[in-house]
Amino acid sequence: MNGIELSEKYYETYGKPMLEEQFPEILPYLACGICGSGSECFGYDDAVSQDHDYEPGFIIFLPGEDVIDRRTAFLLERAYAKLPKEFMGLKRSLMAPAGGARHGVIRTEDFFLEKTGTKDGILTIGQWLETPEQSLAEAVNGKIFTDPYGEVTRIREGLHYFPENIRRKKLAGQLLLMAQAGQYNYQRCLQHGETAAAQMAVFEFVKSTMAVIFLLNGVYQPYYKWSFRALRQLERLSLDAEVMEYLITSDNDANAEEKYRAIEDIASDVIDELAEQGLTKAICGDLEKHAYSVNDGIDDAEIRNMHILGAI
Repeated sequence: MNGIELSEKYYETYGKPMLEEQFPEILPYLACGICGSGSECFGYDDAVSQDHDYEPGFIIFLPGEDVIDRRTAFLLERAYAKLPKEFMGLKRSLMAPAGGARHGVIRTEDFFLEKTGTKDGILTIGQWLETPEQSLAEAVNGKIFTDPYGEVTRIREGLHYFPENIRRKKLAGQLLLMAQAGQYNYQRCLQHGETAAAQMAVFEFVKSTMAVIFLLNGVYQPYYKWSFRALRQLERLSLDAEVMEYLITSDNDANAEEKYRAIEDIASDVIDELAEQGLTKAICGDLEKHAYSVNDGIDDAEIRNMHILGAI
């Protein structure tokens, strides 16, 4: 059982009955679920994850004080704190995890302010460009069990993914970095005898390639330690994960020529996907030209005319 399933069972067994019995008058305004920070909110938790911040619990989202006042919120917090401390062999922690509370009573506006910088999830162009992608992923991950008021669901739907022009700007920048690191700098570093720099070029190529693949799938990239796991679950280009793992775990002595061929193979896969999605008009194997073609396809002049790396 993963953390999302555990959370929902705990809610159904103890949370829902408590709310129905003690707070029936405000039940129509509450949302309950699990989302935010932690591997359990992405469904990535396993036996190793259970060594910290892994416990039964869920979030009760409250609308603003004009709907539910502070005293009622305080009573909710007390009621939540009194829920059973152990469930299915797991104990609830008496201390908040690093980074703040992940369960319990939270104002909806406070949750989204932390994740996106806005209380209502409505972002300006600048905020879409500046907000860390992993934070956006945490705003929409997990599962909402109930939301009759609809506020949390509405905000999450508005944040479900980048607006198309923002996606293209980010894509253009990452494609340019792929080209510079993989198609150009890797071999040049080797020719200079800089094998460490060559490996750094490989890392930069893989890092940008991962970003591109998530963008081509229309899925937020999570925190880096979960990126490979998430990548393998994507619909498009997930098979390139194995090749990228080879690139960053092999040396640059006997494997240099094979690694460069792998880089070009990945570039070819990405270019094919760009063409299939109608994102590029370039016809070549040069990722840099495709980067500028993607940028040219942005229909908002303000975003298009920004520096091509302005969204990175």
